[in-house]
Amino acid sequence: MNRANIHEKNLLPVAALLLGTLFLFLGNGLHSLLLPVRGTTEGYSTTLLGLLGTSWASGFVLGCLLAPKVVQRIGHVRAFSGFTSLLAIIALLTGLLVDPIWWVVLRAVTGFSTAGTSMIIESWLNERATNESRGAIFSLYIAITLMGVVGGQLMIPFGDTSTALFFMICGIVYCLAMLPTLLSTAASPQPLKQVSLDLRGLYRNSPISFLGILLIGISNGAYGTLGAVFGRQAGLTDSNVALMMSTTIFAGAVMQFPAGRLSDRIDRRYVLAALAAIAALAGLSIFLVEPSSVIMLMVLVGIYGATANALYPIAVSHANDFATPEDFVKISGGLLLLYGIGTIIGPTIGGPIMTATGPYGLFMITACAHVLITIYAIFRSRMRAAVPASERDAYSTINPGTMTTPESLQLSPRAAPFGEPTSASVPESDETRKARA
Repeated sequence: MNRANIHEKNLLPVAALLLGTLFLFLGNGLHSLLLPVRGTTEGYSTTLLGLLGTSWASGFVLGCLLAPKVVQRIGHVRAFSGFTSLLAIIALLTGLLVDPIWWVVLRAVTGFSTAGTSMIIESWLNERATNESRGAIFSLYIAITLMGVVGGQLMIPFGDTSTALFFMICGIVYCLAMLPTLLSTAASPQPLKQVSLDLRGLYRNSPISFLGILLIGISNGAYGTLGAVFGRQAGLTDSNVALMMSTTIFAGAVMQFPAGRLSDRIDRRYVLAALAAIAALAGLSIFLVEPSSVIMLMVLVGIYGATANALYPIAVSHANDFATPEDFVKISGGLLLLYGIGTIIGPTIGGPIMTATGPYGLFMITACAHVLITIYAIFRSRMRAAVPASERDAYSTINPGTMTTPESLQLSPRAAPFGEPTSASVPESDETRKARA
């Protein structure tokens, strides 16, 4: 059987799940950009708009911790239907209740439900994946989530954000996301994995990954929530705001491959320091110059997005360089939750700072975070020897446009061997012993 037939055989059973994933992230991308754009039009304060991101990130982190218990009680299909129904209901409610306080409260439920739906889809994909198809399914899943987020954002120029139109479209898209999974005949997967957050253990494993990922979360959380607010307050049209936000995601996606390959060859801390320094320089340039040219702003934002969005996977890979293979999911899952804590902090401090300094103050926040990463990465490179290139964990990209859940780590090709029986638990057969010899 040739490679094309193998991939077709492996991907067809998960086609319905991937289609549902596309609709889910279309809704996420549209709703996450629509709220700050509409909120700015309504004259809501930057502090309140920042709390939208704080609320969503808080709900998402809680969802990663608590959603497995919900699924265990009521099952995958009913839990997925419930979470997706909440997403649709809240999208419609935010169009009816145009009030910042209600939006902040409802945004937390959206974050919780997004974590739940994502974890269920990722669990289903992981159950259907084989070691042969895991890499293809993982890559396709990341690509689909990226297309969904960007596609949702790019809907904004094609309608009037001051009406309820896009809120209604969000509700429809979320309902469409429910159908493929409900109609699928695939058996329910195993229970979702529980993930704990061991802060001391994470810091002992890799201090630069610990502090770096917290700072990356602060920077990305601030920009992800308040980037659209910055754009509107800086005088950009809705079309240009959508283009700006999508540019950062695409630039980050393109940059991950060369940055990751470079980090496989030299000390990852040098790559972290260099990328963070460039991101800081781009942010400072925007903050100090306040470019009036849209083209110049897009160029600087593109440089910022390319470098800032490439930092997280390199920091995770560096942490896994010092971890045993069996600890991959534990370390990566803990860092993911730490990143979530950072995304809670970022919008919380970003709103008041932008209120005090103006919209361009957003990039002062990101620049400060990236300068700290640069300094600490260089400092740590003097304190601890790098792992030899031949012994490093393989770099793997992530979606720069959205947070992933701990369940997605089970789908990563790096985690594939860890789900198989080990020689310590299963006696070798004569055939295995002969093959190994």
